[in-house]
Amino acid sequence: MNTKLTLSIKRSVIEDAKRYAQETDRSLSSIVEEYLKSLSQANSSKNETSLKIVEELRGSVKDKSNGQDYKDLLKEALIEKHTN
Repeated sequence: MNTKLTLSIKRSVIEDAKRYAQETDRSLSSIVEEYLKSLSQANSSKNETSLKIVEELRGSVKDKSNGQDYKDLLKEALIEKHTN
């Protein structure tokens, strides 16, 4: 089911888009719809890639905190870095 959408776009952009739609024998609505789909698919693709990377990295870093607070760990790391 199609739903109507109202957009506020600069007149010159609309005119250029209508010209492009006519030249490519497509409707402006179909062009906008395809573009919006591509955005959501690209975002979904990025999320899948990120999740895959996280999954691959899982377990590669060992937790040596022994329940210590992050700030305490950072402080210790900085002291060790600058005293060696």
